Amino acid sequence: MPTASRLAIIAILCISLNAFADAPGPAPASAPVRTILERHDQTAVAGKEIVLGTALLPAGSAIGFHTHPGDEVGYVLKGPLVLKKKGQPDRILKTGDTFFNARGEIHSLTTQPGSEGGTAVSTWIVDKDQPLSTPAPN
Repeated sequence: MPTASRLAIIAILCISLNAFADAPGPAPASAPVRTILERHDQTAVAGKEIVLGTALLPAGSAIGFHTHPGDEVGYVLKGPLVLKKKGQPDRILKTGDTFFNARGEIHSLTTQPGSEGGTAVSTWIVDKDQPLSTPAPN
């Protein structure tokens, strides 16, 4: 059976470990948040749907390289953001800028370093019953 001094040492260690675990450290980067606002079958076009959504990118975040099963057209509500496309120079998107990503084009959207983040709204015309995006290799 533990003695009183051993119990006291164990209690001090537990309190110290708990304080260490609660010590402030660097805040984890927030992840982007995608929100689908509307989704409708495309009139008179079998197998296609139109999707409207937003992407909120907190400072220091990125939507990794991916593709869509259709075309995407977007508008930057709050920038700056950086559009990266395989084989092309990065494009800085300011508030009010538009962008286009063709079916299957590998692309990524990130915040500009040192910025407060940003928000984009996109419309996709895509193959129905397919994932809206598919991760692609960096």
